[in-house]
Amino acid sequence: MAAISFENITKSFRSGLKRSTVLRALNLTVSQGEIFGFLGPNGAGKSTSIKLLLRFIRPDRGRILVDGLDTARDPFQRLIGYQPESPFFYENLTALETLRFAAKASEVQRSSIRQRTLDVLEKMNLSDAASRPIRTYSKGMKQRLALAMALIHDPKIYVLDEPMSGLDPLGRRLISDAIRELGRQGRTVFFSSHILSDVESLCDRIGILHRGDLLYSGSVEDFAKEASSLEDGFVHLIESHDNGEGN
Repeated sequence: MAAISFENITKSFRSGLKRSTVLRALNLTVSQGEIFGFLGPNGAGKSTSIKLLLRFIRPDRGRILVDGLDTARDPFQRLIGYQPESPFFYENLTALETLRFAAKASEVQRSSIRQRTLDVLEKMNLSDAASRPIRTYSKGMKQRLALAMALIHDPKIYVLDEPMSGLDPLGRRLISDAIRELGRQGRTVFFSSHILSDVESLCDRIGILHRGDLLYSGSVEDFAKEASSLEDGFVHLIESHDNGEGN
């Protein structure tokens, strides 16, 4: 059974009298236990796909399955740990208070909340700042706290939208190591990123989206065979599509 399946997903938005199609018949499968990189230029439709996956918005056509559950009718949210690209916090709260709230909202057993909170704070190297108001945190610390919130209930599937955004090299290494550990534990990680070197080192497979069309889905190794790097292959694919060579 696949962890995530987009089945013939089409989504458009109306702007005035015009309707623009953001996704066209997207078919994409993410297997259980794999680390999957979701790539594309700005405006490709990645964030829309993630919002559809989380049921924040609804497709025009098609369906999305999470661990075999139809997101249109089945409760699936507890299976997912989500890190948004631009996380929002109540900045007068501390990280401890925020994670305790997240744990309760995610139905973590009360007897486990304290230890689970301490564990994810340590994993994200935030223990020393746990009692500080979040308003005193740097952007990178907030990114790490957002991932800690995704980890708090130990879900099967992680959906991470630009998890490396705003991180210094040490922060990127920390998040990369956390993603690798999730993969070793058999968790599924579906993440978008513009940092292709991280994708190349972390991912089992990738999907490349451009202007609402899925141009590639497969292994990083197969994709990079004809290029010196993932970045070179990515740029060539996008430029070829724009020049009509992929049609």
